[in-house]
Amino acid sequence: MAYESDAEPIKMGYLMDFRLPEGFPEEYRADLTDPFDHVFQEGFEQGVIDRPVQILYREVEGLPKGSVKAVIDAYGELVDEGCLLIFGPSITDNAEPTKQAIEERFRVPAISVTGSEQWLGEWTFSLSMGSMSDEPIFWADLIAKRGIDNVGVLVEQSLVGDSYIQQFRRACRTKGIRIVAEEQIPQTAKDVTAQVKALHDAGVDSVVHCGFGFGVVLVGFAMEALGWDPPRFMGTSFQNAWLNEIVWKAMLGWTGIDQYDPANQVGQEFLDRYNERFGRRPEWCVPVVNRDLAVALLQAFADARPLSPAGVRDALERVKMFPAASGAPGTRISFGRYMHRGWMGPGYLVARQLDPDGVTAHTVDRFGDA
Repeated sequence: MAYESDAEPIKMGYLMDFRLPEGFPEEYRADLTDPFDHVFQEGFEQGVIDRPVQILYREVEGLPKGSVKAVIDAYGELVDEGCLLIFGPSITDNAEPTKQAIEERFRVPAISVTGSEQWLGEWTFSLSMGSMSDEPIFWADLIAKRGIDNVGVLVEQSLVGDSYIQQFRRACRTKGIRIVAEEQIPQTAKDVTAQVKALHDAGVDSVVHCGFGFGVVLVGFAMEALGWDPPRFMGTSFQNAWLNEIVWKAMLGWTGIDQYDPANQVGQEFLDRYNERFGRRPEWCVPVVNRDLAVALLQAFADARPLSPAGVRDALERVKMFPAASGAPGTRISFGRYMHRGWMGPGYLVARQLDPDGVTAHTVDRFGDA
């Protein structure tokens, strides 16, 4: 029966558009792909799919440190190797130009965690780790709750930074918050003493960072030199804190936007099963977000007719109201025709702060909570 029973695996691409730093903990690296392996293996064992899923992993240096070309070339390689869908790229500055190549050349669907709504299209889906549209509204909400009526902004010189600040200006007008000063900062870790001092001298009562995150690394040093410790807020770049000890220390004291919420029982039950299989229980955003991605893709692979790139794309549009492991309790995953962004409800984002131990973080707020 071997001839009649055997089938090639479903191939899925995993395109990481930045190279992880040297010394990145191996358990964190495993948390990128193990949630997919776990969900797909469960689905195979339970008969949801009738063949295993093979993940083809690519790691290249896109923007902000590398190039868009490296990302598009890697996407093409995964297409040539037979992937029916590709997870990535994730960084907005890479995702938007790659979308054009997907539509014009590749026509193989992609799902990303980019926060850009410009990414969404006929072949492109999102379970975004934040959003340039949503996060600024959350920042304004957090600032207003603290009784603060003015803010200074550090804006990275990038598409991400520009997208954030445009929406933040609108959110501040809605909440009656005055933006006293805006300062441009580099997209990578460079000296920002002059920009931080400009906000300090302007007398702002809070600070917001708009960007991918590397530009914030030296902000804390500049604030410390001034003896200044204002309430400060950042987006889902906060999730980069797990890259290494340097980034973690740089983000201490910031309130960031995250998607790991310990009150989400779907996520906690997933981590219990994850621990049983892998012997670790990682309490940070990537495992639960990647679990949600895997659940959506598992259903699409199972429902694809035929099992082709276009079939997977159409099946992903039929994924409806699956309980999410990430975000606040009650968050759901749902796609549809011309509805290619999957998080339902504002609770997919929560506000978190890092702990000085370099390992843990804690939830400080949820959107809309009094």
